[in-house]
Amino acid sequence: MAGGSWRKCVVVASCLGALAVLVWPALALGAGDAANTSGVEEGYTFWQIVFSGGPIGISIMVVLILASIAAVALAIEQWLTIRRDVLIPPKLSEEIRSLLGAGQLATAQNQCRQQDSFLSFVLSRGLGEADGGWDAVEKAMEEAATEQSARLMRRVEYLSVIASIAPMLGLLGTVAGMIMAFKQVAETQGAARPAELAEGIYTALVTTVVGLMIAIPSLAAFAMLRNRVDELVAEAIYAAEHATLPLKRFVRQRGKVTHAPQSTASAATSAAAGSAGAAPVPPPPPTGRSPA
Repeated sequence: MAGGSWRKCVVVASCLGALAVLVWPALALGAGDAANTSGVEEGYTFWQIVFSGGPIGISIMVVLILASIAAVALAIEQWLTIRRDVLIPPKLSEEIRSLLGAGQLATAQNQCRQQDSFLSFVLSRGLGEADGGWDAVEKAMEEAATEQSARLMRRVEYLSVIASIAPMLGLLGTVAGMIMAFKQVAETQGAARPAELAEGIYTALVTTVVGLMIAIPSLAAFAMLRNRVDELVAEAIYAAEHATLPLKRFVRQRGKVTHAPQSTASAATSAAAGSAGAAPVPPPPPTGRSPA
């Protein structure tokens, strides 16, 4: 329930941020136009430069802004999801260890199923294979840990995708702007002034700057979240092994007890078979003097 409320808050904040980012440039451009019409000369603002690349540049900037909002939303959501208290409940390991030490395997399984966490999923999968021996339990827990780790990394990897795509989109806008600048040179037959070319070039380079501004924080967030996932997965595996230690001892002791009677019975059976197959022993001769 807490995780769902946090995700809703993140989505609402992202939508509000998207509206603010998309409306603010329009207001800035309107204010700039009003200042120009009033006869006041002033330099270009950042947002005027950002949205001065024509239809192609504006389209790419809108995509980059949406990518930045998605990156921020993903980073916040995953930072709130990938926490030690969420993945590894503090008292779960000790409770399962106590239940297994008391021989209450079914109660331990029900308690694991009632909780939704990384550790409870791993323990539930392992306890479900208790009848197959410790090797089956250990294998089931390893497979569950691998599955849950991949599930956590699946959403974190979107940050890496955004970090890879954003500079490419920025470079696309820059190349498009350079094409338009050189097109202007061709149309004027080389009569375009350097100041006009410089204006077109720096306007085109803005998309690359914005793409890098999105890619660098996204890549940093991806690296931090990936390291956090690796750390918490290792701790969860250790906690699962610690909780199932009584089960491991019980399974191994039961194996020793079940093997011992079988060896004793087989020895008794072989002894009986040997005595039955041996030749009969003749009775001892009578002692004393025989009658004449």
